[in-house]
Amino acid sequence: MREEGFEPDEMTLVNVLGACGDLGLGRWVEGLVLEKKMEVNSYVGSALIDMNGKCGDLISAMRVFDLMPNKDVVTWNAMITDLNPDKVTMIEVLSAWSTIGALDLGKWVETHASERGLQHDVYVASELIVIYAKCGSLDDALRVFESMPHKNKVSWNAMISALAFHGQALEALSLFRRMSKDNGTVQSNDITFIGVLSACVHVGLVDEGRQLFESMKLSFGLVPKVEHYSCMVDLCAHAGLLNEAWDLIKKMPGKPDEIVLGSLLGACQRRRNADVGERAIQLFPEMQLSHLRYMQI
Repeated sequence: MREEGFEPDEMTLVNVLGACGDLGLGRWVEGLVLEKKMEVNSYVGSALIDMNGKCGDLISAMRVFDLMPNKDVVTWNAMITDLNPDKVTMIEVLSAWSTIGALDLGKWVETHASERGLQHDVYVASELIVIYAKCGSLDDALRVFESMPHKNKVSWNAMISALAFHGQALEALSLFRRMSKDNGTVQSNDITFIGVLSACVHVGLVDEGRQLFESMKLSFGLVPKVEHYSCMVDLCAHAGLLNEAWDLIKKMPGKPDEIVLGSLLGACQRRRNADVGERAIQLFPEMQLSHLRYMQI
């Protein structure tokens, strides 16, 4: 075909790869795709993955998968069906899939995980919780969570963060208390507290947030990080506790980012409190230009 001056198009390559059971020929086709700088789209990429899978070359299949700028259900079907992934690969697939946020794809992956007996693995199930939460399906996330025979920090944190993200603050706090009470072997960590403090911010639970923040050191031996201080600043700022928010900013182990400072300055503007706003701008002059509008209080 090429000797007669015709160059293979996308569908020609897909058909060749579909009939190809020889790794060498498959490599030649892959080289041609790269040589011609053809886009490794869903059809070409899936065909290459399928070919490598049939030839037992998982590493090359994963390489092609990583090269693809866009992945759809055809691509994932090739990865899961042809490569028959083990637990580690399934977790990698789920982790990548969580960025897509498509509910039907999440259901599809859960089915494949169940067929391989991986649906109750703590890491696989935790990734499923993340997928369903990003799709807005908390019912599915809770279903997966409650069906897990064993839970670890990752699974508890995934569910608490999912509830907090969707504004289910009381449910997130209830789950946190259940985690602390029912699972002595599973200790809360930094991520757990980001989740519960975020939940407090969503509904303005100032007293609850203070208690949780203090308990990090006193009860759990954890040193609050910038992220935890940021949650508390946001919580206090929205409640109009501007001096308390300012004190937290001064105690932070690192500089606040513009989002945190903007939260405080925005509250200063709403509360007509120029004093705290001016102190914040003076302490962080590098942020002054982007926040000059807050000085018009």
